Amino acid sequence: MSQAGEMGTLFVISAPSGAGKTSLVAEMLHADQRLGVSVSHTTRPMREGEKDGINYHFTSREEFEAMIGRGDFLEHADVFGNYYGTSQVWAREMLASGHDVILEIDWQGAAQVRRLIPECVSIFIVPPSAEILRERLVGRGTDEPEVVNRRLTEAREECRHVGEFDYIVVNDDFKEALADLLAVVRSQRLHVTAQRLRHRQLLAGLCGESESPGA
Repeated sequence: MSQAGEMGTLFVISAPSGAGKTSLVAEMLHADQRLGVSVSHTTRPMREGEKDGINYHFTSREEFEAMIGRGDFLEHADVFGNYYGTSQVWAREMLASGHDVILEIDWQGAAQVRRLIPECVSIFIVPPSAEILRERLVGRGTDEPEVVNRRLTEAREECRHVGEFDYIVVNDDFKEALADLLAVVRSQRLHVTAQRLRHRQLLAGLCGESESPGA
């Protein structure tokens, strides 16, 4: 449970299509109840089994563009003809209340977020090889060959931006990749800035001061 005045951390997670980001984030949320995930707005049609407000906030193109004009988004992008975006107000409210938040976005969205919230922690997930990435994309059986080839081309472009991120996680073994992601989250919570605020009374008592050292 967060302490009064404690800020949450924004974890920005990006990956090329087929790297396993969505499955890994789902397991992160299951393993760590203190993590929450942003529900993006999108103009793409709702798919079978999806629910508004759970999978996405499904929005008309006109309303989405109006939201862009009002500066409502922390980041937004046009992906294959459909808009996707993250509510800036929601994200900042969650962080201010002490909740850790995950954003699943592409490298361009990550760059937008870093400009607005430079203290965010960014993680890039990569597959173990281009060959395995192709196998995963083909194995999904949901895309035509030309779509698979396009996604591979895009993956090469996306991977050129790994140097912009704080951490790189290789998803070769799923359990190991999950452990690596959770280790990043845990290490951030143990950072001196967060710990000094979280344990200020303990540190004050240990140091014999009214406040924690260096506060």
